[in-house]
Amino acid sequence: MSLLATILIASTAGGLLSVLLASVALNLKTEWVPVMVSYAIGALLGAAFIEILPHAMECADSFGTLGGSVLAGIFGFFILEKLVLWRHCHTEHCEAHGTPTADGHGHGHHHSRSGLMITVGDTVHNFVDGVMIAAAFLVDVKLGVVTAFAIAAHEIPQELGDFLILLHSGYSKGRALMLNLLSSAAMLLGALLGYFLLAPLHNLLPYMLALAASGMIYVAMADLIPGLHKSVGLGHTAQQALLIGLGVLTVWGAGALAEGWMGRHGH
Repeated sequence: MSLLATILIASTAGGLLSVLLASVALNLKTEWVPVMVSYAIGALLGAAFIEILPHAMECADSFGTLGGSVLAGIFGFFILEKLVLWRHCHTEHCEAHGTPTADGHGHGHHHSRSGLMITVGDTVHNFVDGVMIAAAFLVDVKLGVVTAFAIAAHEIPQELGDFLILLHSGYSKGRALMLNLLSSAAMLLGALLGYFLLAPLHNLLPYMLALAASGMIYVAMADLIPGLHKSVGLGHTAQQALLIGLGVLTVWGAGALAEGWMGRHGH
């Protein structure tokens, strides 16, 4: 089997493994999805600040440029959100947070645009992961296999968070699964381009990671956290804080396990 075929198989398997294991969210009862959004917030922020940005800093030539990339990404997602709102605002009844639904509250499009933006951010992240898998295989096949499994382990809590956000955004379970599978296909594209264009892409990787992180930060802070403030009771607040912390700890734990496993296998 050629090295290129091995890279493509490993990238496909890694993406599918993370999505399928994270699809445990499809078995959640509908009433649990809004509650678990707090967990998704923690997973998103944990992935951005504990995994993605530190890795980008290791590869970046300039921290200032990297920070500027994060700000540019946040601004870009703000513009994207405005464009999605504009796309849906065709009548005088359109509200800032979506068209009024049957219960009289305008949450429909507010939720759907969160799902759209998280899918965009996850697609960029998966593309970068594919490039990193290709880079590892070009160094050593054993390192490539280990890296593919490590990336899948990192992705599971984030993919779980993405599922929860898509379900919370009003997507059906089948459509949420399809969007995540399509997003994971970007890993295959990243691996393919990484194999042929690794040298020119290498300098762009930190800034692509910064873009992916900015999407996760924006969705968590601008779209999801404000919704938590609708419940101000002490019990609800404690529950939300606990689940956010659990999301962060899950990402940290998955990363620590993956790093330990890679260390034992010669990375």
